[in-house]
Amino acid sequence: MSISTCENLRTQLSSGGRTQLVDSLLSELRERQDYHKLFDALCLRKKSEMGLPLNKPTSLEDVPQERRDEFERSYMEAAREVGQLLITAGKLSQAHLYFHAIREPEPVRDALDKYPLPRESTPESEELLELALFKGVHPVKGVEIMLATHGTCSTITALDQSFARLSPEDRAKCAAAMVRTLHADLMSNVQREVQQRMPFAPPMKSLRELITGRDWLFDDNNYHIDVSHLNATTRFARSLSPGVPELALARDLAEYGSHLSSQFQYAGEPPFQDYYPAHIQFFNFLLNEHTDAAFEYFQRQLQQEPDAQDKAMIAYVLVDLLVRVDRFADALPIAEEHLLSGDDEFSAAFAELCEKAGRFDVLERTAEARGDLVTFTAALLQAK
Repeated sequence: MSISTCENLRTQLSSGGRTQLVDSLLSELRERQDYHKLFDALCLRKKSEMGLPLNKPTSLEDVPQERRDEFERSYMEAAREVGQLLITAGKLSQAHLYFHAIREPEPVRDALDKYPLPRESTPESEELLELALFKGVHPVKGVEIMLATHGTCSTITALDQSFARLSPEDRAKCAAAMVRTLHADLMSNVQREVQQRMPFAPPMKSLRELITGRDWLFDDNNYHIDVSHLNATTRFARSLSPGVPELALARDLAEYGSHLSSQFQYAGEPPFQDYYPAHIQFFNFLLNEHTDAAFEYFQRQLQQEPDAQDKAMIAYVLVDLLVRVDRFADALPIAEEHLLSGDDEFSAAFAELCEKAGRFDVLERTAEARGDLVTFTAALLQAK
């Protein structure tokens, strides 16, 4: 601060005491928009009021244990105030430091949600991308920013690295963004070739309709989109929730993939070895179309699979599908037979499944067989 500012603060202390001195400091820092120092000053004010040492205004080290709750409340209020001022100033990464410290990511997430998508990569967009996707504040916005500034290939690589760490809700929304983007690109590319060969062909509303009866689109190992992008996006799409419009688009992607030359249909893990046909069945089930055939497709694999580990993977897929359409009673026997005995960590999920199915008798029986007295008692109490 300048000499005149310091003199003013001396005057404030002489004329108005400690409270007026600190209030003048806060006003000065707000006017200068020196928000990091403002946070320090807000904590300084609280420590001064509490009669604590002032050399480390933001530290908890010199706060007695019995008074920590009081200081922490003021600390959090200061972080909220400064964080919001930084959001208003458009400094979202700096605001994140404060809201992250008090475990309140929502204000920065909301600010990112309102931020217009950039058209090209700039230092500002890279900062937002780092915050949204790589720091996990708003992964969906991060995917949208990366698609707009870096393209599909880089986005898929980045999303693959972080997908498992995302919440189920964010996974579903990120998958939806990828499906929409890839489907639009693929639809445009296929439509272009159809128009070149058939200038008077009427436009089709879906990719599925566009490729039906036109096997010549795939002659000579032809394809219209990067096949690795198609493979990855179809896999991401397994996280989509029932009822969202992107499910039908995802099935279209799988339908397209099933027409590709076999050299472009990379095998997946069970039950997706036959990659695109298996995904068609998966999406059909969630779309509530041909559900019996889809269920039988995966159940047949479960029954025929000799390897115990692969059998469990297939069972997980079946149970997941059934749970996502609220068929808890149907999922329960599959989970009990194939997952509960071989995976100790599955016991909590199994208990939740029993609760949703209203079958505490099953939970009681299985807990007794495993010698799990706590779960057994919980089952008795909930049944009663």
